[in-house]
This record gives sequence, structure tokens and C-alpha cells, in this order.
Amino acid sequence: MTETQMGPLVLNTRPETDSAELLAALDTRGYRHLSAPMLAISFPAPEKPFDISPYQALIFTSANGVRAFDQLSRDRTLPALCVGDATARMCREMGFANVLSANGDIHDLATLIRQKIDPASGPLFHPAARKTAGDLGGMLRVDGFTIDRQTVYEAIACDTLPQNVIDALHRHHIDAVLFFSPRTAETFVKLVHSYKLEGALAGVDAICLSPAVQSRISDLTWHRTHVASQPTQEYLLSLLGSVVTACRT
Repeated sequence: MTETQMGPLVLNTRPETDSAELLAALDTRGYRHLSAPMLAISFPAPEKPFDISPYQALIFTSANGVRAFDQLSRDRTLPALCVGDATARMCREMGFANVLSANGDIHDLATLIRQKIDPASGPLFHPAARKTAGDLGGMLRVDGFTIDRQTVYEAIACDTLPQNVIDALHRHHIDAVLFFSPRTAETFVKLVHSYKLEGALAGVDAICLSPAVQSRISDLTWHRTHVASQPTQEYLLSLLGSVVTACRT
């Protein structure tokens, strides 16, 4: 959609690798959208062959972790325990048959692992970014789990905003901004200060995946900030619909 079409205008801040499903959902719901990815995802080539044999299961806290694992190994025999449904769908697309979703955040994933995995049966492999939200290994260590967390991709903070996004903010055309991670939110705040766009957000609603995400944008002046009742894209989009409807009635 283009900015000149009718309908609420939403700013997507997710990395490009994670945006296709979200943008399709926005199109289906009749939103216009602009994108300003706050993180660029890089998948370095593996330095050596990966041996999956020591592990009893895989842990995925993002779809990018699944994409990175695909470069490490073609083995799909181990169970894949995923933080949410989008990550679980990516696992199934990559050929995993035994996939479980916590349908939530890392606390829900830790609970799922405790319920489904016996720590005495061996370690778990967690392919992740260098910086992650929360310490999943620390949560599970007290229960006797051994988590081998390895950095398999980089999420690099962007240092610019697209010109069309800057123009739309200056003109107060954007109705809502979507935030899916604390680091994405932090990067957005830095860029707002860098471009001196603080005053452009007074009429904008911030739609956040979790309280942790909301806390990272709290020093900006928004029309309102909102948190999804569950940390999933489905609930975030439902919240967006409620906010936009309320603003237009």
C-alpha cells in the first residue's frame, strides 16, 4: 500500500527477515504501512561442521535462530522447542516434524522445557543472537538443565531512518508504531533523539509486544502506549485493531 491510500498508517520496526508475515497480515486487515527495520540480521557462515549428536533437543527463541540453524545442519531429528507460533511455523517450514510452541515469551518457553524435557537426558542446543532478551539458560540451570547457547547470527542496530518514514512522522501521518523486542525499541528511541523527532510522536500510539518492550520507549512522549495481553503477533494485531477503532470513534 502507499501512503496516499485511505486507512490507518502503521510503522513496522521489525527486521526485514521477520516482516513478511506481519506485512501480509496488515494488508489483509486494510492498514497502510511503512517499514523502518531497527535491526539488520546477518548470518555468518559456520566456521566448522556442526555436530548435533550431543544434544537431546533444540531451543529456538526466534525465527532467525531457525534460519541460522539451517546453515549449521540439515539434521531434523531432534525435537524443536520454540518460544512462539511464528518460530514454530518456521521450524515446520524447515522440515522439523517434532515441534512444540510455548506461544509466549522466554518464561513460557522455560516452563514448556521443564514440562517436556528431562534434564538428565542430555544438554539442549540454543542457537541465538549475540544479544538476547532474558537469560533462558540461567532460568533453567537451577532445574538441572544444561543449555549450550551459541551465537549463530548477529542483529545489528540500524543508524538511520528511511526518508519516507521521517517525512511521515514530520507530517503526523503515522497512527501507530509496532514494537516486537526491547532492542528494537531501544534503537528506535536512539534514532528519534538523533533526528530530533520527539515532537512528532505526540499523536502516535505505540503498540508493544510486552511490558519489557514498553519500558524501553517510556522516555518518549506518545499519544498512548499499549501492551499486548499475550506476547504474540496475533494478540499485538488484535490490540492494534482495538486502538485504531477507539481513536476513530
